[in-house]
Amino acid sequence: MGRGLDRGEGLSLTEQEGRVAEPSAPPPASGGRFSRLLHRHPAITRNALLSGPVLWLVLAYLGSLVALLLRSVFQRDELSDELIREPTFDNIRTVLTGDVYRSTTIRTIGIALIVTLIDLVIALPMATYMAKVARPRARRIMAAAVLMPLWASYVVKAYAWRALLDPVGGVLQRAVGRSPGYGLAATTITLAYLWLPYMILPIYAGLERLPDSLLEASGDLGARSGRTFRSIVIPMLVPSLLAGSIFTFSLTIGDYIAVQFVGGTTQTLGLVVYKFFLGGNDLLAAAFALVPIAIMGVYLFLVGRAGALENL
Repeated sequence: MGRGLDRGEGLSLTEQEGRVAEPSAPPPASGGRFSRLLHRHPAITRNALLSGPVLWLVLAYLGSLVALLLRSVFQRDELSDELIREPTFDNIRTVLTGDVYRSTTIRTIGIALIVTLIDLVIALPMATYMAKVARPRARRIMAAAVLMPLWASYVVKAYAWRALLDPVGGVLQRAVGRSPGYGLAATTITLAYLWLPYMILPIYAGLERLPDSLLEASGDLGARSGRTFRSIVIPMLVPSLLAGSIFTFSLTIGDYIAVQFVGGTTQTLGLVVYKFFLGGNDLLAAAFALVPIAIMGVYLFLVGRAGALENL
């Protein structure tokens, strides 16, 4: 035994631990050739597990989307109402050159930007307080309060805002004597409320991953809270901010239900597409659906060029 100990005296602690470490588990002796194959090639197991969800995404989601967009290059016969099998870009040309459609697109982008900005201004201090200031019990209560609106139906929340903003007998009208009524302002307020949790949660998750030691080091170096927030917190939160903006911007671009409830005469992209489908003009609706897809594609391209998507 003494000679064995003498041999180990010249080894480092890591080497000595390596000598007594248990060997890796051998491949299963039973279970057949297929089990041994999966053990030697874990990539096969991973690909098998992912094949189902990926197949569903490709066929059910992307397949139906491609089928919809393909209809934008066809026309219907005015007499028989049958689909003409000759591709044409008349529907797309109508969408791109129509003044009404262009103004609707600009209005929708403006609403989406304002909603995203409002949610960012509200979510940033709330998430910061939840992640870095509040006690653990208060943090759990606030997190539940943020998630609680998501438990209610979307339609119920939209109807609630309709009752609040009703210019004739609404809650605000009776309480304070004034109400913005139905229109652009009501649409912006309602959508900002609906998508606020989708902005808070990514920022909160990003702040949870931010080490407290960085904030303490900034304070030790003499930086005040505002300087620390601008120089350390905000740069490290860029991926989370972009993730929240993607949610709020994209959801606003495609929304059409809340606009019907509180928008009054306001027209947005989602509402126009819905009305086209409701009126039986599915080919023009498919062409107009290309507009929000193109907008989000450009936005994601710009975000990707900035290198922010790598950390999302």
